[in-house]
Amino acid sequence: MKSVEIDRRKRLAEQPNTGHNRWHPDIPPVLEVDEGEEVVLETRDALDGQLPPSATADSLAAMDAGVIHPLTGPVLVKGAKPGDLLEVEFVDVAPQRHAVSCIVPGLGFLRDLYHVPYLVHWNIADGGATSEALPGVRIPGAPFMGVIGVAPSREQVAAWTKREGELLNRGGLLMMPDAAGAVPSRGLAASEGLRTIPPRENGGNMDVKQMVVGTTLLLPCYVDGCSLFAGDVHYAQGDGEVCGTAIEMGATITVRTEIRKGMASLIKGPHFEGGSQLKRLAPDAFHAAVGYPLKKAGEVPPYYKYLDSAKIGPLTNLSEDLTAAARASLIDMIEWLMKTKGYTNEQAYVITSVACDLRISNVVDVPNYAVSTICPMEIFKK
Repeated sequence: MKSVEIDRRKRLAEQPNTGHNRWHPDIPPVLEVDEGEEVVLETRDALDGQLPPSATADSLAAMDAGVIHPLTGPVLVKGAKPGDLLEVEFVDVAPQRHAVSCIVPGLGFLRDLYHVPYLVHWNIADGGATSEALPGVRIPGAPFMGVIGVAPSREQVAAWTKREGELLNRGGLLMMPDAAGAVPSRGLAASEGLRTIPPRENGGNMDVKQMVVGTTLLLPCYVDGCSLFAGDVHYAQGDGEVCGTAIEMGATITVRTEIRKGMASLIKGPHFEGGSQLKRLAPDAFHAAVGYPLKKAGEVPPYYKYLDSAKIGPLTNLSEDLTAAARASLIDMIEWLMKTKGYTNEQAYVITSVACDLRISNVVDVPNYAVSTICPMEIFKK
């Protein structure tokens, strides 16, 4: 079985022949595989080892954002051409023992409410993750790749850079191409390469927790060989990853690829398929909070800048706003965890990020669309 092996004691920049941290078609393959062949990829954690077991919350301020998402690959799939559909079956995910979750000021869904850095170190053993920072909590393992995708074409790099630049000019929060910390460190891949934070039509940082072993991901091919990359493995995550991190770890993953010739036109972006493997993601018992798009007096979260403030005025009821409903539901769940389980504000936020699922409950009951935050009760050790 072919593989890409790494030394996790070293940063990606010290082993640039094993991967990259930008999206660009100029990045050469590190391995070639035949259709149907299994390949093993060793991966680093999303932060490229910047938070070892000795790290503290103070370490968060010194992190280099330019190195985020060290990805293993690309893997060239022989015979794949633009217009084909790449089928990626997840065969195995073997976790490393140490993982982290953190709250970084300025990031996360509730970034306007959390301004204190907070770090959780996890120990992964016997099918679960525990931490001294979160006493009484054990998160069952459901590992998956947070980032997996294929190389974009040159035309896509140009088009996506343009549209994201326009969003930045409108006040959006995103990172534009920047060679600082880039791997490769030179050439167009460094200067033009797209940052890996947002997912796009080529896959990438989708953070879809249902992409576990047994799931098959479908991606359109845009370059010869598709150029498959993977990394940012999560041991577990709630739908939403609300604090900005899941249980972040390095891992060894095994995937198998197939090519569906000429079928890329059937989809416009990532699709995934599966079946019974998702049953284990459903909790036996849960507690849920329902939220509606109701704005509290004086509350001005970051996303409101996209609304016409003149139309909002003193109103507290927003119309058909899933983001506001999700926010209300999440805040209510955090408060419930604090009141009933005795956790601090930061502890509760991390718990919702790694274990609780944000689910759209309705998008028809105007004006109050509903979002539910579902917390599995099995995570609380008796």
